[in-house]
Amino acid sequence: MRLIALSLACLLPLASLPATAADASVEARLTARGLKFSIDDDGDYKVVLNFSEEGRTQLVYVSGGTEDVSGLSIREVFAPAANIKTDGVTAAMALDLLRESRTKKIGAWEIAGDYLYYVIKLPDNVDAAQLNAAIRVAGSIADDKEIELSGDSDRL
Repeated sequence: MRLIALSLACLLPLASLPATAADASVEARLTARGLKFSIDDDGDYKVVLNFSEEGRTQLVYVSGGTEDVSGLSIREVFAPAANIKTDGVTAAMALDLLRESRTKKIGAWEIAGDYLYYVIKLPDNVDAAQLNAAIRVAGSIADDKEIELSGDSDRL
């Protein structure tokens, strides 16, 4: 019993540490392109794109970790476009999103939790310019869809 209590006492301070990204190479690539970012509670890099001509912003995330797929290290770039509960995403719209995904050369629409995201999955060895391009593509497509679904709302 004392061993369990001692183990818990040693682990509790770790639970209060802020989340950090799993791979600092992302930070280096974002910094190299002059992108400002923060790290969210999940360890993902959060970038806010500014579309000054439209007077809008768009959140884009770069995953803080990677996943191994048959020996490839894959990192996700994802941008929220809508809350599927409050923005009225219907089953018919979901089918349209699947059709639209087929026309995209990079990335696709996905739903995670209550949100619709545009997601690009890349080999993690892309350079800073390529990562920046993926961020801008995801952000632009997601913001266009947000305008389509919610009008002038700029919540995401």
